Amino acid sequence: MFVILNLLGIIVRKLDRHQTRRFAFLIGDFMHRVLGIRRGLVYRNLSLTFPDKSPDEIRRIATGVYRNVASALLEVLSLPLIRSHEDAAALVDIEGDAAFEEWRLAGTGGAVIVSAHYGNWELMAMACGLMIRPVTIIVKRLRNRLIDRRLNEYRSMRGNSVIYPYQSVREGLRLLQNGGILAILVDQSDPDEANFSEFLGRRATVLHGAAFFALRAKVPLFMPMCTSNGDGRYTITVNQIDTSDLSFSKEDVATLASRYTKAIEAQIRRRPEEWFWLHDRWKRS
Repeated sequence: MFVILNLLGIIVRKLDRHQTRRFAFLIGDFMHRVLGIRRGLVYRNLSLTFPDKSPDEIRRIATGVYRNVASALLEVLSLPLIRSHEDAAALVDIEGDAAFEEWRLAGTGGAVIVSAHYGNWELMAMACGLMIRPVTIIVKRLRNRLIDRRLNEYRSMRGNSVIYPYQSVREGLRLLQNGGILAILVDQSDPDEANFSEFLGRRATVLHGAAFFALRAKVPLFMPMCTSNGDGRYTITVNQIDTSDLSFSKEDVATLASRYTKAIEAQIRRRPEEWFWLHDRWKRS
């Protein structure tokens, strides 16, 4: 798999944006219709989440899901071509609410960024690092150590850094206290099964880590979501998740986690084809 991805990366980095997009659609359709990678899981998740949609509508969304996954993969393999603020700005627009823009203009102060496996989350992280400030990302270690190492090289090649969950509490709090930015994706199933709630209408684990960090360090919590413009470019929309009425307590951590979970749910319902439905989100329900 590592060799295949390296060869695919060499090919993709010779293509322009539109060629890459067409190539990704071919790969996505092949994964969906021929290989059937996790097809039963994807269709079951979509049907249970959107019971009012017809089989044709579910099929259309599923087609978009596989194409988005393939697009994200090829664009990750192209990350070494993004070397500057200008390169990132050619691919991404960042639009924030008033609270985010005020924080961004100040240029100082820590923040927690919470998001999901939505759109192209890897490109979003690199763009934020180049266009705003460097970001430290909490990442899950992949089983394939060679791919894990290469992906982390891509993630950190333009100033961002990565830490694993076992390092995150000490390193994350230290980072925030020193004015850094900590990024966490919170839409996957929690293997520790620490907290449960509803996600897209079904009981599931809910990750409280981002809420813990924001309230413990007393820093703002922002939620960027990366959506495709349909032409190979993306828009990152950033909104603040309100913490003004909360303090650092178990109950308020749960409240804040519920707020950003609901915000992620709303975005997925608006544009479901951009979320990573191949993950078995409800396996620990």
